[in-house]
Amino acid sequence: MTDAMPVFGRRRNEPAGNLGNLGNLGNLGTVNGVRPPAPANGPIPEAAMARKAAEAAATASIVAAAASAAAVTTRADIAELRALCLTRMDATAVASLQPERLLIEVERLISDLATERRVQLNGREQRSLATELVDDMLGLGPLEPLLLDETINDIMVNGPEHTFVERGGKLVQVPVRFRDWTHLTNICQRIAASVGRRVDEASPMCDARLKDGSRVNIILPPLAIDGPSLSIRKFSKKPIDFEKLIGFGSLTPPIARVLEIAARCRLNIIVSGGTGSGKTTMMNAMSRFIDPAERVVTVEDAAELQLQQPHVVRLETRPSSLEGKGEVNARDLVRNALRMRPDRIIIGEVRGAEAFDMLQAMNTGHDGSMSTIHANNTRDALARIENMVQMSSMGLSPKAIRTQVVAAVNLIVQVERQRDGGRRVTQVTEIAGIEGETQLLNDIFKFEVTGETATGRLTGRYEVSRIRSSFTERLQYFGLERSWMAALEDAG
Repeated sequence: MTDAMPVFGRRRNEPAGNLGNLGNLGNLGTVNGVRPPAPANGPIPEAAMARKAAEAAATASIVAAAASAAAVTTRADIAELRALCLTRMDATAVASLQPERLLIEVERLISDLATERRVQLNGREQRSLATELVDDMLGLGPLEPLLLDETINDIMVNGPEHTFVERGGKLVQVPVRFRDWTHLTNICQRIAASVGRRVDEASPMCDARLKDGSRVNIILPPLAIDGPSLSIRKFSKKPIDFEKLIGFGSLTPPIARVLEIAARCRLNIIVSGGTGSGKTTMMNAMSRFIDPAERVVTVEDAAELQLQQPHVVRLETRPSSLEGKGEVNARDLVRNALRMRPDRIIIGEVRGAEAFDMLQAMNTGHDGSMSTIHANNTRDALARIENMVQMSSMGLSPKAIRTQVVAAVNLIVQVERQRDGGRRVTQVTEIAGIEGETQLLNDIFKFEVTGETATGRLTGRYEVSRIRSSFTERLQYFGLERSWMAALEDAG
């Protein structure tokens, strides 16, 4: 490959007189090397104007074609260098080196191969290719820079050519590309294998997690028509507490104090909201007030809760094998958790028949249990719980289910991602009781939008209800009634 095209410039042995030499573009429109005489002063004839326009279009077309050919050749050279690097690496040596040292060695190998193949790469390009190779070998390839960016909350890959991220609550496209479907599929399979799961054509859907706890969803062709689809919900490397949420504008200090009291006096709490609204973050923040002496058992589809207590048992569901055997769902784990002498049971998300077992746990001495649910508001959350209990095929009447929900759940916290990208607590609702078949709700806090700033950020205020709570006796039992009333007074 002695005539390899360098990254910039023409082929080494390419003659200067062909179309690859862009320096001769000025001779377009000459006859036998002699340019026609310029017209005399006066209006330019229409024929001459048309000829000049045609010459300009031809020049632009040739420049575009030459640039495209150079780009294709450059990509081919880099692909060849990448393949040669991989063939000359010793897997045992790679596994024994630290990432920093491996990067240096790979960069040196690329430099030697580029010299051998007469491919011109500057230092920046060599380091970029070396970083790409190391990320492919040890990490998640092109996704590594996005995972290291703490301003990114979500990463969404729609096939090898299209990658989107969420920054500040807004979705933007980023210039991240995978080489092809195979490259992206290999990254997906590496993620799944790291948590003992598999994803392929026979089993094309998978929920997994990264080492830092970030949640991952994978769906492959033929279900994903335009190529493998990968969604990553990142979690902050530093735990987010109420102080940070107040700084983000997600809630006010009085609401934070009320939720802290609710967690300390072991109220049963449901966090409700839409996808990406911050339900898990809110539950993590409230869990910081659980007594360290309590035994907590968590049940999740993909472990993502970040509890700080020393006595925590984390359970995770398991999908069935290719033979359709071995599945362990959330309901199985909740039932088993009841036999593990828990003080509290925390369910990452209630999606189905496990709602019945959750209510049973809340009603049988496991006060302070928590869970999340997808719903648009607090009353819808109760309706969804009722529907999911009916999925358990227990044959309970609607009134019996509602009575059990009222007895089990004390508080519902509604979080929402609003149109300005901000995530806010929009409702804090207590379950006050039941009258006939109607559940009585009391909105302790309810957010009302009042306007919008010049930068597009929503402004609003919280309406506060100070009526006597249905769980006042529990507040008194823990000595927190006065603190509760003070927090409501501070809310204005």
